[in-house]
Amino acid sequence: MDSVTGSSVWQLTMMDQARSAFSNLFGGEPLSYTRFSLARQVDGDNSHVEMKLAVDEEENVDNNMRGNHTSVTKPKRLNGYICYGTIAVIVFFLIGFMIGYLGYCKRVEPKADCERPAGTGPSCTEETEPFETEEQLPETRRIFWADLKSMLSERLDAIDFTSAIKMLNENSYVPREAGSQKDESLAFYIENQFRELKLSKVWHDEHYVKIQVKGSNAQNSVTIVSKSGGSSMAYQVENPEGYVAYSKATTVTVANAESLNAIGVLIYMDQTKFPIVNADLPVFGHAHLGTGDPYTPGFPSFNHTQFPPSQSSGLPNIPVQTISRAGAEKLFQNMEGDCPSIWGIDSSCKLVSSQNKNVKLTVNNVLKEIRIFNIFGVIKGFEEPDRYVIVGAQRDAWGPGAAKSSVGTSLLLKLAQILSDMVLKGQFKPSRSIVFASWSGGDFGAIGATEWLEGYLASLHLKAFTYINLDKAILGTSKFKVSSSPLLYSLIEKTMQDVKHPVTGLSLYRDSNWINKVEKLSFDNAAFPFLAYSGIPAVSFCFCEDTDYPYLGTPMDTYEVLNQNVPQLNKMARAAAEVAGLLVIKLTHDVELNLNYEMYNDKILWFVREMNQFRADIKEMGLNLQWLYSARGDFFRATSRLTTDYKNAERTNRFVMREINDRIMKVEYHFLSPYVSPRESPFRHIFWGSGSHTLSALLEHLKLRQKNNGAFNQTLLKNQLALATWTIQGAANALSGDIWDIDNEF
Repeated sequence: MDSVTGSSVWQLTMMDQARSAFSNLFGGEPLSYTRFSLARQVDGDNSHVEMKLAVDEEENVDNNMRGNHTSVTKPKRLNGYICYGTIAVIVFFLIGFMIGYLGYCKRVEPKADCERPAGTGPSCTEETEPFETEEQLPETRRIFWADLKSMLSERLDAIDFTSAIKMLNENSYVPREAGSQKDESLAFYIENQFRELKLSKVWHDEHYVKIQVKGSNAQNSVTIVSKSGGSSMAYQVENPEGYVAYSKATTVTVANAESLNAIGVLIYMDQTKFPIVNADLPVFGHAHLGTGDPYTPGFPSFNHTQFPPSQSSGLPNIPVQTISRAGAEKLFQNMEGDCPSIWGIDSSCKLVSSQNKNVKLTVNNVLKEIRIFNIFGVIKGFEEPDRYVIVGAQRDAWGPGAAKSSVGTSLLLKLAQILSDMVLKGQFKPSRSIVFASWSGGDFGAIGATEWLEGYLASLHLKAFTYINLDKAILGTSKFKVSSSPLLYSLIEKTMQDVKHPVTGLSLYRDSNWINKVEKLSFDNAAFPFLAYSGIPAVSFCFCEDTDYPYLGTPMDTYEVLNQNVPQLNKMARAAAEVAGLLVIKLTHDVELNLNYEMYNDKILWFVREMNQFRADIKEMGLNLQWLYSARGDFFRATSRLTTDYKNAERTNRFVMREINDRIMKVEYHFLSPYVSPRESPFRHIFWGSGSHTLSALLEHLKLRQKNNGAFNQTLLKNQLALATWTIQGAANALSGDIWDIDNEF
């Protein structure tokens, strides 16, 4: 409570006691009076009214009077009235003086009352500002949102982002495949930078994970085998420099008779979609349909932690290999049948191999255990340090990785620098903590981020309320694209309105329908496991083009190529940093948590409308959607009740606001299905996850009943519908708060 409110309480207490004194005076009750002491508080309050009831002294006087009763003549009653009246006048005078004094202290400028030589008197209160001489530090004052935006903008203007990106692409840090010496060197450079910035705490963790690399004894290869009579001849197409991690290591031969059942996959960059001049450019990728170390699914890979032998269900059972465009064109020359025009690819594409010609694919990749480091630094919050927003970026890269990891890492370092400087100078006091994270293993499927999440599965969602991903934030200039949890939509829109496009000068908020264009997070995005695995709201954004940036995962992902394709790179990096910086400040500065839980009402309503299209099918199976309607209604009522509680809450009551914020924090987590195992189905989110428990899988299953009734499983559908309904119901119950506040009827 502030000092104004405190003074009011003292005034009320004083008036009550004065009224009691008057009652005693004129009502014949035992006499008591109030002693006032006007003094400055040592702890810095404006004034201090010391109030003592002199009952003890009065009792001593009475005892003395009784002891001397025989020798003291009783005064006349008139003298008693005069004495009482005198005391009353003195009391009224002191009350008036004190009230006027306190009112004056609240109105006058602080310099009149707070001016004292250093060390000779008490300091001023938090509301009054200390007198400032030329030698003193800048005066502290209330920090407003507009001031924070202005300070962030001024600091961003002074940053040379291109130099930071270029430095990360020097030979000492390139290439930096996960687990390599250069990856480790960059990790400790970042850790030292965090320490120099005087963050509250800096630390790292290490994981021992399995990745797949090219074999050193035998090369991967693609050949054409031509059969003529009883003999065959092999023609070398390519020994690819690039490779696909987590491919099945084997050799397969593809013939026309087997074309309908794929036994191998070749991946290349078509010239129409990837207009790269160099046709021999190699490509790297991974084939794991998931994130994290695929050989410890659901388990953290901390320091050789032992788990039963297992592997992710997302690993492919067939060999997968990338080839250059030149290699693909050689294959097409030995194939027939044009590819469908609807594919929108180059006309050189062919469908099937020519007669008596087969394609032989050999993959000799091998598993390798490596040690990776995640680097962390934190600016601890001033009021709720145990609640934090996480800002992260991938550090490793196959090849130079300028756009893939250098941009994000430079943004991470510069944001840490700016925000730390603002905090150290007292210009920004975040209520909640800000964690900066540099991940390794990103090129192999967000391994570093996922393993860290797996290590804190039971508790992290209770602490972290947002993840902001900086990976691949600059791939172009014309478009601003966002992938995000619905909880962050409102905050993102406000941020877009505050940030101007560095090229056009117009606000990033140009399309009121932008929410409907938000893309789902992909497996390759480190924000995906935060949202789908841990139930933590996450956002990833980029300045980009309508077409994909063609150099990711290639040796041409260099600083020079990025600067050529994004000519105003420094301005674009500044804009990306401003977006992330405003998100961080808004999430940590305000008393209320800027997560709009009501946005999920629209998502649930969309799902109910989609289900209504299958009412006839559902009725034929003897089912109905009444429970789903009820769950949706309960969630809507729960959000309305929370909004009412929020509007009625006293903003200065931190305990009440924390309770409301904690309810908001749990919304995302409670959309993780509690009915599936994190080990078997790690991405449990019913909206954004992967598996039969998701709402999209339920809808696809219903469509299958109409298309291919033989492949439809009615028992599975009943389970899907029931579990989806109860997951939504559980989210509604959790949002309602305490169990006695839940008013649903089952």
